[in-house]
Amino acid sequence: MKKLWPHAALLGTNIFFAINFTAIKYLINGRYVQAFGLNFIRMLVTVIMLWFIYLFKKNKFVLDKSDLWRLLFCALTGIVINQLLFIKGLSLTYSIHASLLMLATPIMITLIAAVVLKEKITPLKLTGLFLGISGGALLITARENTGSGSDVVWGDILVVLNAVSYSVYFIIVKPLMKKHHPIDLIRILFTIGLVVATPFCWKEFTQIQWQQFTAVEFYVLALVTVGGTFCAYVFNVIGIKYLGPSVAGSYIYLQPLFATAVAMFVLGETLNAYKIFAAVLIFAGVFMANKSRANV
Repeated sequence: MKKLWPHAALLGTNIFFAINFTAIKYLINGRYVQAFGLNFIRMLVTVIMLWFIYLFKKNKFVLDKSDLWRLLFCALTGIVINQLLFIKGLSLTYSIHASLLMLATPIMITLIAAVVLKEKITPLKLTGLFLGISGGALLITARENTGSGSDVVWGDILVVLNAVSYSVYFIIVKPLMKKHHPIDLIRILFTIGLVVATPFCWKEFTQIQWQQFTAVEFYVLALVTVGGTFCAYVFNVIGIKYLGPSVAGSYIYLQPLFATAVAMFVLGETLNAYKIFAAVLIFAGVFMANKSRANV
C-alpha cells in the first residue's frame, strides 16, 4: 500500500491538471472571470493554504541570503511568467491544443540542458526534438474553429512560451531542491510570485462580477484553485520525493488523454485527424528525447 500511494498522488496530480484545462475555459468562456483575474485567485488561495500548512510544521524554513536571486528568478520563471502565459494562452486556444503543447516542456528541457548543461546531442535526441517540434508546429498552424478558441495561433504560442519558461525554471531550481523541502520551496516561490504578479492581475481581479456566480461556478473555481493548483502541486511534490523526477515526469503523458476526454465531453471540442497525428509526433518526440537523456 505504501508503494501505491505516491503513484496515486501522481495520478491525482495529472487528473487535476487535466480537469484544469476545461475548468479554466468554462469560467473564462462564460465571462465569469478574465484570465489574469482567475490566475490571481489561483495564486492567492494556494499561498494561503501553503502558509496554513506551515503553521503546523515543526522544522521551520531557514532562508539563505545567497539564494535570494535564484529564488526570485525561479519565482519569475516557474510561477509568474509560467502561470500568466499558460492561463492567457489557454483562454485563447483549445483545451486539447494546450494539453498537447504542454508536452513541449520535457522537449524544451532537453534543448536547454544541451545549451546550458552541455548535454550531448545524440541522433536519437535530435530525432525526438524534430518530431516533437513538428507536432507542435502542426497544431499551431492548423486551421479550425469550434467556438472555444478566439485566437488559436496566439494562444498556442503563449502556451509554448509558458513551457519554455517552466523548462528554464526546472533547470535552475534543482540546487534549491537539494537544500530545502519541496513544499517549503513551493510556498516561498508562490509567495514571491503572488507579490510580483499582483500588479498585472489586480485590475481583472477587481472586475470579477461575483454576483453572477452560482454554486456551479464556485465549485468549478474550487476545482481550479484547490484541486488544479494547490493539490496538484503538493501531490506532484510527493510523487517526486518518493518515486523520483523520472517516474513523476512520465505521468505527464496522461494529461492530454484526460484533458481531451473532459474537453470533448464538457466543451464540445473535437478530436480531428490532425490532432491525433500531432499527438503521435509529440508523444514520440518526448519519448525519444527523454530516452536519449537517460542514456547520456
